[in-house]
Amino acid sequence: MGSKYDRWFYTNLILPGKFGDRFVYFAGNHVGDKNYSVLWNCITEPFLMVNDPHTHDFDQFLHFFNADSLHIADFPAEVEITLGEELEKHVITEPTVLHIPAGMLHAPLNFKRVDKPVIFMNVAFTPEYMKPGEMHPKP
Repeated sequence: MGSKYDRWFYTNLILPGKFGDRFVYFAGNHVGDKNYSVLWNCITEPFLMVNDPHTHDFDQFLHFFNADSLHIADFPAEVEITLGEELEKHVITEPTVLHIPAGMLHAPLNFKRVDKPVIFMNVAFTPEYMKPGEMHPKP
């Protein structure tokens, strides 16, 4: 028999990713109608993650930080993202959290330079979010 608190622990959240395993959590798969999803990726080389500008009907927080926790203040990469109807380009060169409000046009998202591995974490306020064609985790 398990503990009365067992239901608050979530496992089996690792899926294969482009550069290695990644962490994926959808509250909708685990705890009902919570508006929260996390996708965590380790990026090891330059690539275009998202090409087409788009919007969502939920807020997102995009996190960019060093994969080396002993040097978390460094950001050994350069990431470009465009925001707004005018497609204003922004270049990320330091640890950053970017809030994208619901309805804001955003992308492309391009990891232009990656000198050492960095972490990209997408926190979306929706119970289940992934790019089209990506695998969903099993609850």
